[in-house]
Amino acid sequence: MNVLNLKTAARLVDAALAAGRKINAAPLTVVVLDSGGHLLTAQREDGASLLRPQVAMGKAWGAIALGKGSRLLALDAQQRPAFFAALNGLGQSPVVPAPGGVLIRDQQGKVLGAVGISGDTSDIDEQCAISAIEEVGLTADAGVAA
Repeated sequence: MNVLNLKTAARLVDAALAAGRKINAAPLTVVVLDSGGHLLTAQREDGASLLRPQVAMGKAWGAIALGKGSRLLALDAQQRPAFFAALNGLGQSPVVPAPGGVLIRDQQGKVLGAVGISGDTSDIDEQCAISAIEEVGLTADAGVAA
């Protein structure tokens, strides 16, 4: 697979929401972006709070824009808060440096896009994103420090 398409993006959303329901997560919002940071699809479960779409977008956008999963972005933000404050005025979307923004890679390691999830704790959001990406046969890169 060279590019992420709408059909695969929809499968990612369905798999992420199913993963959330399986573990009784709070209502989730799931966003899928392509490698250029363009929105492919987004879904907000009934009961998800008002800003969840923007938070999910910020997690995914940050992962794409900076080339690493948002778990590592969270660590970076702790060490360089001024950089992240400046960064949020530069891009098309604010960067949300919290786990839940996961890069989607193909089998060769090429970035195809990102999933961003918001609704539960950041760790659960990330868990659902990873599960969804693996469910469709792609590689999840959450930015877990090796």
